Amino acid sequence: MTIIYEVNPPKLPKDKTLSDDERENLLEKLNERISEISKSCDGVHVTDSVLGTKRVSPLVASKSIKKNFPDMKITISVRVRDNDLTEIEKIVNDAITLGVNGVLILKGDASPDNSKDSGLIPSQVVKHLKELELDKKIDLFLSLPANPDFKKIQKKIDAKPIGFITQVVESVDQVSNLVSLLKPHGFKIIPIVLFPSDKNLKSAQFLKLDWSNYEENVFDFIKKIHDLTTNVLITSPNDFNGVQKTLTKLAI
Repeated sequence: MTIIYEVNPPKLPKDKTLSDDERENLLEKLNERISEISKSCDGVHVTDSVLGTKRVSPLVASKSIKKNFPDMKITISVRVRDNDLTEIEKIVNDAITLGVNGVLILKGDASPDNSKDSGLIPSQVVKHLKELELDKKIDLFLSLPANPDFKKIQKKIDAKPIGFITQVVESVDQVSNLVSLLKPHGFKIIPIVLFPSDKNLKSAQFLKLDWSNYEENVFDFIKKIHDLTTNVLITSPNDFNGVQKTLTKLAI
């Protein structure tokens, strides 16, 4: 079973530039959590400024993770909103140098403190990176809604990433529909599951997620999705202890 755990790098202070040592101190707690969760997952996905909140960059976080856990498989998110093509090329090349396994190219949430928008489209960026043959050195992913309008995602399909990481899913049927359309074309599919708990309830409400289909038995829900896709990404932004217990059971 391939289980990936999503990690959010620590937030950065708004009006202060941190030294490398200060950044590493911020990442200490993150590495402590990865040390605990590493026995129960097969890799981590490092996010990039979720909700536009300024955080330690996924590259800096990945460098720290690789230093402490050299065998850990890592994928990272790369926001196109904040970067031009030259900057994105550098990020991806730096990720390759660090030994990162894959990058998720996505638009990214607007920042409340920065109105910058490069205007780049993720599918076009993936095409550009493939023209540079960077896909031969690192896996390139695009994101998909849990319930996509398949007529509107043709550009993403045409970009031919290695696969798709979904937004949070709430039913096995959603995943089954994605699998039936995309797997015959050879795409990897990595569904995101939000761990159901009181501590994550606000996140579910913000995402307008109905987790009633799996709230009482997340263990079976994850297993059913894994049977369809062989990959599941677990997110639990506010409940580390709860998700750790569940992942420990899955690893047995």
